[in-house]
Amino acid sequence: MHKHSEMPYVAHVFVCTNDRRGDGKSCADNNSLLAKAKLKQAVDEKGWKGRVRISTSGCMGLCGNGSHVMIYPQKVWFSEVLPDDVDEIVSAIERILADE
Repeated sequence: MHKHSEMPYVAHVFVCTNDRRGDGKSCADNNSLLAKAKLKQAVDEKGWKGRVRISTSGCMGLCGNGSHVMIYPQKVWFSEVLPDDVDEIVSAIERILADE
């Protein structure tokens, strides 16, 4: 049996990078890979490693208004994210950490 334990991060940020390669809109159309890279860089620069994790996500099912970024377990959801929107997401993470 696997041991059950609490999530090790204060906030786990999932960035959808699903790419339909032109067969319909997808989160990769808004360069979500660059947004993810910028989020990872911000976490490194702010010294949040170990408290905040940035991960790639597959499709979240709402491709029409992607890219999507979700912060768990706080249930914070961003839609239509572009790489230039990363500062707004970083600010949300800062508020979450301040409330911790």
